[in-house]
Amino acid sequence: MDSNISFYPRPLGVSYQLPLPVAGLASTDTSVQLVGENEPDAFYFRALEQAGILLNKPQLEAVRYGPGPLLTLAGAGCGKTTVLAARAGYLMAVRSVSPSSILLVTFTSKAAAEMKERIALLPGIRPAAARAVQARTFHSFALALLRHQGVTEDIFGDTQAQHTVMKMLLRQLRLSEAYQPETLLSALSAWKAEGRSAHELPETSQEERDAKQALLAYEDWKKERQKMDFDDILLRAARLLHDPAVLLPLQKRFAYIMVDEFQDTNTLQYEMVRRLAAKHRNLMVVGDDDQTIYTFNGARQESILQFDKVYKDAKVITLNINYRSDSRILGLGSSIVAKNRKRRAKRLVSAGREGLEPQFLTPSNPEEEAIHVVTHLLRQVEEGALRYSDIAILHRTASGSRSIFEQLVMRDVPFIQYGAGTVFYDQSLIRPLMDHLRLALNPRRMECIPSALGPLYVPREAGMEHIQKEEKKQAKKYPLIHLTRWERLRDFQQEQVKERIRLIKSLAAMKPLLAVQEMRRVFYDKYLESGDPGTWTHYKETLQESLEELETAARRFDTVEEFVAFADELSERHREMESLRNAADGDAVSLMTIHRAKGLEFPCVYLIGASEGILPHSTSLGKESPEDLLTSVTSGAQADPEQLLEEERRLAYVAVTRAKQMLYITSPAANHGKPAAVSRFLLEAYGVKPSVPSGRPNPHAQHPGAQARPGTQAKPGAQTRDSKARMITVPVWNCSSSACSAWIRKDIKHSGYARNEIAAAAESAPLCPLCSSPMQEGTRSVPAR
Repeated sequence: MDSNISFYPRPLGVSYQLPLPVAGLASTDTSVQLVGENEPDAFYFRALEQAGILLNKPQLEAVRYGPGPLLTLAGAGCGKTTVLAARAGYLMAVRSVSPSSILLVTFTSKAAAEMKERIALLPGIRPAAARAVQARTFHSFALALLRHQGVTEDIFGDTQAQHTVMKMLLRQLRLSEAYQPETLLSALSAWKAEGRSAHELPETSQEERDAKQALLAYEDWKKERQKMDFDDILLRAARLLHDPAVLLPLQKRFAYIMVDEFQDTNTLQYEMVRRLAAKHRNLMVVGDDDQTIYTFNGARQESILQFDKVYKDAKVITLNINYRSDSRILGLGSSIVAKNRKRRAKRLVSAGREGLEPQFLTPSNPEEEAIHVVTHLLRQVEEGALRYSDIAILHRTASGSRSIFEQLVMRDVPFIQYGAGTVFYDQSLIRPLMDHLRLALNPRRMECIPSALGPLYVPREAGMEHIQKEEKKQAKKYPLIHLTRWERLRDFQQEQVKERIRLIKSLAAMKPLLAVQEMRRVFYDKYLESGDPGTWTHYKETLQESLEELETAARRFDTVEEFVAFADELSERHREMESLRNAADGDAVSLMTIHRAKGLEFPCVYLIGASEGILPHSTSLGKESPEDLLTSVTSGAQADPEQLLEEERRLAYVAVTRAKQMLYITSPAANHGKPAAVSRFLLEAYGVKPSVPSGRPNPHAQHPGAQARPGTQAKPGAQTRDSKARMITVPVWNCSSSACSAWIRKDIKHSGYARNEIAAAAESAPLCPLCSSPMQEGTRSVPAR
């Protein structure tokens, strides 16, 4: 692979004559110029300045704000943490507010600890005063309230343990074939976030009654063992606040309340805050509606959009000076999110260090994308421009990291993958298919048999116990054969086992892609659909996406043996890397979803998958809901297509604004064998209207697999201006796939097909250069030259 990978300063489809979206430059004035010596609070700001804290004009306004409700809109990288800490210090040092009457609420323990640390470092704030300020997460505050009220239950917070208990209960209720533990517990969490208990779950259908029975059994299990989970902590604390005997002392104590990341509050948290602040109404909320990307966790953008309607006397201050990003990176992010209708208008200006303008690349597919990105970042590290820890690779969905993950592992690049601990081929959805392939090569590979039992509807534990018992009596080449004489199985089940063994025998001789497709056709898709009907309905798009990703991976290999060997080697090398992670010096690339990256920043960001169908995700363009909105869907919330698309646009904004000096964006021209246009979000940011809103590429445009060089891209609207030109009919090859609109003229050299190749193809049609489907003869009207 050529190590001189070149990115370009415009996305494919954007003319080089169009101007860059650039954020304005911020004023350099700070408290040094803005706070005069004769002002009564000058002493506080002089002390901050000596400590290196220089506040700009909107920051000063927020810090100085006195009693009453305040909405502080904090754009990405605009110093909201500094403002919150400085305002807490201002209240104590200037307004003589008791530190114990200040409550500062945030979402993560890391953010709460950072806030305490920032306050403790403020000049003139005694350590005892800093400790007295209540900087807590919502859960920490709620738990302290419960403990104060005598609640002694243990916290049951281990997600894996919760799933194990739920699985056990489903077995006991004979519902294990109908529901997945994750689905039920996610739905229950979303339900409680609305302030409702499991006893209030609906039961209008048999499916709802069964689900409610299982969830009530889970609640009883916790109650019998004196346990409560994190959702219980918030729900029980919120209900305690309805008791005046509990609420009034808290209202009296906390005269000033500040809430960080306010756009992420759910209904329950929002109501808790409103009740606590009801007496004094000294409520400062800080957040950014443009970074509301957690609606699947119950976050309500309305909380921040309607704050000054709920509190009609509220002051609204916008922190609009960004200290993180190069002005061109910030300009791109701002231009992307400005296309959303449901948002508060704001224009960020830049005070960030100068870097490079955003760079773009259109590789032909995710495999090529991964090779280009890893090659490029390795070159930057080798040249000393960056350390690995300076770099983040961001992707939209979990399955979208498969190609880049493989490249990082196989090329020994140190990296940390956040939020996903297993290799793609070892994930629970993919593992059964891979284990069938492993059994095709070695039917006695015993560790692969358990995951093959599920799609046979055979209980894993009991089935393996029977196989192992029979193996001790007489070992078989195909240990699965023991199930054909197991009395617990009915005749038709025993026959299914025989059919499955025959299929496994046939897989080894197939091409890997055909083997995967055959397993899906014969049994696997039906098996997935026959499980939890709610899971299949809500997760169908995500399941299909992962299975298509497996087919894409399999397509690269000629034999099942090669494919399995690669997957096994990848798993082994990943285990070795994981074992060495703790011994490393922390110099590693960060690989994470965009959701995980929120709140973080990196000198260099690679945003991969910026194509239609990936970002925005295909599910936001249709009727299904993407994987990260399923929790809200299962709780009964209806997803508005326009809202889904706007959240995707906010995700793109968050991704772009994680970058400080370098931003590289790749838009693969095909995904899962289907053509994919450059993300509409990128085109819109440059003022180009996407020509095909559905996400299918414009067949008249340049071949999307080829990145245009400077000066070669067509100006937007050129085709419209030429639309009155004389048209002629020419012979062409049209792609036979209904999902692909590619075509090739038969009389000119195009997309790698020379004249003699086209002529030779008259007897045998060529394959589509985009999706590899057979092409068929046809005609098309084109402008005469």
